[in-house]
Amino acid sequence: MSSIPERIIAFNKDRLPEMLKLKYEGMAESIFRFYRGTCHLFYEDLAKVENFPGSPVSWICGDLHLENFGSFKGDNRLVYFDLNDFDEAILAPCLWEISRMVTSIFIGFDDLRISSKEARLMANRFITHYALTLASGKAISIDPRTASGIVATFLDSVEQRKQKELLSKRTQVKKGKLVLSTEYEKHRLLDKSLKKELEQHIDAWIKTAPLGKHDFTVLDCVFRVAGTGSIGVKRYLFLLKRGDRKNKYLLLDMKQEMPSSLQPYITLKQPRWKSEAERVMQIKQRMQNMSPALLGTTSFKGDSFTIQEMQPMEDSINFGLIKDRYKDIGRVVEDMAELAAASQLRSSGRQGSSIADELISFGQNSSWHEGLLLYAEKYSKQVRNDYQQYLLAYKGGKLG
Repeated sequence: MSSIPERIIAFNKDRLPEMLKLKYEGMAESIFRFYRGTCHLFYEDLAKVENFPGSPVSWICGDLHLENFGSFKGDNRLVYFDLNDFDEAILAPCLWEISRMVTSIFIGFDDLRISSKEARLMANRFITHYALTLASGKAISIDPRTASGIVATFLDSVEQRKQKELLSKRTQVKKGKLVLSTEYEKHRLLDKSLKKELEQHIDAWIKTAPLGKHDFTVLDCVFRVAGTGSIGVKRYLFLLKRGDRKNKYLLLDMKQEMPSSLQPYITLKQPRWKSEAERVMQIKQRMQNMSPALLGTTSFKGDSFTIQEMQPMEDSINFGLIKDRYKDIGRVVEDMAELAAASQLRSSGRQGSSIADELISFGQNSSWHEGLLLYAEKYSKQVRNDYQQYLLAYKGGKLG
């Protein structure tokens, strides 16, 4: 079998070479960032496990972990807390999703130096509340009106953030015009000809989108660096100005979508999507209670992209700030478990996924709980070993 560095290099061979240095650097920062950047390793290993608990088929986001829950503004302009990353979304056994999430609890707690005993209790808590929500058959949602505990505080704070704060952080005035800042660490300049093509492309896209009625035009465009696993795909940020209102600006994120990293390990028949971006958008819309504002797709130079509004409140829970507040962490983990189950219930009976009755019955059966917990705990130790192999290779300059 290939080594960990070899498997990582092989998976990333189609990514932008100039961006891979940043990805590999980020993955070396901590075991949790390494885990975030190696979703493909997780499922390649899981597919080979013979005694993994069986489960109903459902739509999954594919890369569920502690930092893939966050806040965003929906099309109805309300703020929601929900699953928020669907690049790897696919039809799969529902416990494949949950095993990755539970493993992230063990790894995340280890990264924060929280005891293994507390990690196991919290992982079990997640499994229990996930099962209870499935058994209830009710797909809950969380917004400022229904949130409690630390999530309520989190949503209240992010809801207060204004578009001006986002713009002041990412823009600058140059020659009397507002442009995207080239000094911001996550922005990169584009080749002039590519930039012009992108701006023309989005100007044309706007005319077919809800933005068209408000006379938005593109002012500027940069390459955007974001995330961990997605570093290396093409990603662009656009600054738009509304023509019928003074000082009204908007930021649009345009992200290239690659095939799901789970695809090689899934034997279930998948729908025939028009594009990878269509896959991501469609599954996102059926799993989330409310989709992010201005969600759409486009094709540019043969690649497919998702497009959505970049928002001042988009954020995830920082567990490092509450690591000593066990009660608060527990409530957040319960919320995440309920949202994970809700996303599967909400998308049940769609294009091959199990119907709600099957998920309800599965949630009522606790025979799989311990097997899942043991697998996640054991695999988290393997991730630690994989991370050490990766660090040796990275520090030795073997990843390019």
